[in-house]
Amino acid sequence: MTMPARVRRALGLSCAALLAGAALLLPLAGCAPAPPAPTAWGAGGEGNAPALRIIGTAHIAPGTEWGASTFGGISGIDRNPATGEYLLISDDRSQHAPARIYTARLAYDAHGMAQPEITGVHWLRRADGQPFADARRPTPGVDVPDAESVRWLPGGRQFLWSSEGDFARGFGPQLRAARSDGGHLRTWALPAALQPTADRRSGPRRNGTLEGIALTPDGRSAWLAMELPWLQDGPPARHGQPGAPLRLTLLELASGQALRQIAYQPDAAPRPRRLPFGPELNGVSDILADGPHHLLVLERAYAAGNGFAARLYRIDTRTGSDTLALPALSPGNHTPAPKTLVADFATLGLGVDNLEGMSWGAPLADGSCVLVLVSDDNFNPAQTTQFIAAQYQRQYRRGSAGNAPCGTTGAP
Repeated sequence: MTMPARVRRALGLSCAALLAGAALLLPLAGCAPAPPAPTAWGAGGEGNAPALRIIGTAHIAPGTEWGASTFGGISGIDRNPATGEYLLISDDRSQHAPARIYTARLAYDAHGMAQPEITGVHWLRRADGQPFADARRPTPGVDVPDAESVRWLPGGRQFLWSSEGDFARGFGPQLRAARSDGGHLRTWALPAALQPTADRRSGPRRNGTLEGIALTPDGRSAWLAMELPWLQDGPPARHGQPGAPLRLTLLELASGQALRQIAYQPDAAPRPRRLPFGPELNGVSDILADGPHHLLVLERAYAAGNGFAARLYRIDTRTGSDTLALPALSPGNHTPAPKTLVADFATLGLGVDNLEGMSWGAPLADGSCVLVLVSDDNFNPAQTTQFIAAQYQRQYRRGSAGNAPCGTTGAP
């Protein structure tokens, strides 16, 4: 999600003020009948080991210049299993350089994380081979992307990336494929239900659309996550109010056909805003495949003047009813996918920034899995690009059918 300028200015109070006073998230509640509370990790025979152990954190300062661009706005991350490098996508639309991706190397071991090394930058390109224009000088008939998520396709030479859309100019969310140098390969025609309607009374909310992509282990399909509920499904989560469910849609990449859709119920926003304006919300900022039938779901909350919070959940995509044919979600006409709490970052002793991206990292020396998360600094001097490496205790046995250890595309 790209924050408005006035909200970014409000963030400038201080990093300490933004991240101080972290509170535990409120219990999940919702419209009648209330959705079931999330299962805690370790319940139901899952084991009692901690789900996440923070290995280390690192930061890149706001305003860092690299390759004729200002580094920042990082909204998605994915590790290339072929090279070990990470792909980072920026949601910058207006002032610091064209829509772009960075490559970087991240080093860590069981005891800590080194400073990230940026290794390259490439402009994302339109079908005609030209870089996308910025919002100040848009190209007629072409959207100005609000890039949010990125996933390598099998082989590590092509990647998927999503845009939340350019609503002001009539463009809804987009899903595209590109070469490793940012060159255009394909744009999918997304199902009509994923696009805003002309009267803006139904469909996705502006700045609340395709925030996350999770590639299935076989590389043939991708789950697409909305950040916020569709307009006709109900309001977004606020403090004390979990709001309406949002939708996760499974798309077959070869045909572009939507195969399945499930509802996901976010938590209520953990804190109220302290300013008279600005967001007070909680939504999904990224998803990641954890084997053939499970997703990790990152919930990121923000309250203006009261900082960020994050929780990580795990869901089974085979549970929950298929909502693909439902024009609107209402109590009683669907069952959201039950979710298991993996970690509340507030309980891990770690202050988080605006966490928007999540990837599998290289395994540790003992073979255990690592999650790497990254934040979007909004090009705000009061924030940084925060990298987090965390050891992950998986719920299923390594080497289970159809899944490679610590990865999503069948490569080590």
